[in-house]
Amino acid sequence: MLLERPIRHEIRAAARCGLRRLAPALILMLVSAQTALAQTKPAENAPPVVLVQPAELRPLAPQSEYVGRVAVFDKVELRARVKGTLGKREFTDGSKVTEGQLLFTIEPAPYRIAVDQKRALRDGARAALINAEAQLKRTAELLRSNTASQGVYDQRLAEQLQAKATLDDAEAQLEDAELQLSYTKIAAPIAGLIGRATVSPGNIVGPESGTLATIVNERQIRVLFSVSQAELLNVRRDLRAGEQLPVRLRLADGKLYPEKGKVDFIDVAVDPSTDGQMARAVFDNADELLTDGQTVRVIVEGNAPAKALVVPQPALAIDQTGPYVYVVDSRGVVELRRITIDFVRDGMIAVASGLKEGDRVIVQGQQRVRAGMMVEAQAAPPAAGQPKR
Repeated sequence: MLLERPIRHEIRAAARCGLRRLAPALILMLVSAQTALAQTKPAENAPPVVLVQPAELRPLAPQSEYVGRVAVFDKVELRARVKGTLGKREFTDGSKVTEGQLLFTIEPAPYRIAVDQKRALRDGARAALINAEAQLKRTAELLRSNTASQGVYDQRLAEQLQAKATLDDAEAQLEDAELQLSYTKIAAPIAGLIGRATVSPGNIVGPESGTLATIVNERQIRVLFSVSQAELLNVRRDLRAGEQLPVRLRLADGKLYPEKGKVDFIDVAVDPSTDGQMARAVFDNADELLTDGQTVRVIVEGNAPAKALVVPQPALAIDQTGPYVYVVDSRGVVELRRITIDFVRDGMIAVASGLKEGDRVIVQGQQRVRAGMMVEAQAAPPAAGQPKR
């Protein structure tokens, strides 16, 4: 027991000495932590950074976009008009053909024989008419000399008229046979591109065989699209004023078709299922980029661009009440503004009401803000195609 007391005393002394040595290090650690905390608190309380762009007046013509379908001006479906064995194909699928170019032949022999037969009948009828006219002339001379009766003359006259009618019928039959023979050669009625042949040589074809091939002339294209009644009023006003509405096409890859078209026709009837009318625009298609039946987006542009107050489309948000944007005032406070949209074009929104020129609209960072918050507004970089400010 006497030995344990000195040992305990030495342990306590060593502990007190260790704590005195550790105290400065602990104090230094506490001071560093407080300094770091003090440095992070301002960063945590800093207002969020947002990108803004001012609303500006810009000459911008209104435009509307519709779904349209391409249709060619000239389209011919080649069909057999007589029955027979299909001969050699005289073209390559998908090639260009010229007007009058021979494309198909149907076995002509039976129709050539029919022509020869009808020609023989025509010649016989012609000979019979010559004889009937001679008999009529002779009888007329006998009648004048009172050596033939009126009844005989009337008979000869009837025979002459009958022979003439028979000749007319024979000539008509010959013409029909020659027409049937001509149908054994199927030529291109228009110039253009020919599609694939649907029937192979050697098959029996006829009027019931359907389309043998299709030719389209795609040098000029029509695009059909339906226009609502409200938008149609503006289109009609421009057309009646003698102005041509510029029309553009957006292709399936999102690119604009290089050629502009014009509206040349609006249907006379309204489709009750859509409350719209069919309109037609005409485009040149020299490069044959547009194809019959192709689906495109039709962009109808208004004439005489007017000054419009515009903001970038990313600034727009919509809720149950309607469209709105966030505006940052001169103090850096966020304000929610309800707006009325006039039209949308090329990624810009034309605002009819709710904003004024110069209002700084948030175009990036709207998800982190709400009305009444303080923010740090930074100018958004100009988008591609927009002038630098």
